[in-house]
Amino acid sequence: MWDVGGVQEDFAEFYAAYRDGCVRAVLAAVGDAALAEDLVAEAFARAWASWSKVSRHPAPQAWVVRTAYNTHVSWWRRRRREVRLDGHDAAAGVDVDAGVDAKVLAALRRLPARQRDVVVLRIFLDLDTEATARVLDVAEGTVRAHLSRAVASLRELLATVDVQEDGR
Repeated sequence: MWDVGGVQEDFAEFYAAYRDGCVRAVLAAVGDAALAEDLVAEAFARAWASWSKVSRHPAPQAWVVRTAYNTHVSWWRRRRREVRLDGHDAAAGVDVDAGVDAKVLAALRRLPARQRDVVVLRIFLDLDTEATARVLDVAEGTVRAHLSRAVASLRELLATVDVQEDGR
C-alpha cells in the first residue's frame, strides 16, 4: 500500500520546484500568460493523477511541459476556426447576416477569456450550466460567477459605447 502522505509531499515538492519554470516554458510557446497558466495547471493535474508513472520519468517537468503543449494543440484544434481579434476593439470582417452586432463582439473581446468562453457557451450556444461546466472543466458555481461578472461587464461596456455614440 502507498504512503499517501509521502506521495502528496513528493508531488507538492515537485510542484513547488517546477511550476514557475513550466509556466515560463509554456508561455514562450503559446504567447498568452493566462492560457499558459491554464495549460500548466491542467498538465500538473494530469501529473498528479499519474504520479506513480510521472515520478519515475527521467524529467518529470518535461513531461508536464509536453502535456501542456499537447493540451494546447487539442485546445487549438477545437478553436482553429475562430477568428482572433487580438489588439482590436472592433470585430473585423463581421458578416452582417451573422446575427451578432459588431459592438457586442468588440465588448466580448474585452472580457477576460474565461468570461468570454462562458458567455459564448451559455448564451451563443445555449448550453446549460452543467454542460458549460463540463466543457470548461470547472464547477457549476464557477460558470454562474463568470456569467454574472461577464453580463455586468458587458452592460457597462455597451452603455459606454452608447453614451459615446450619443455624444457625437
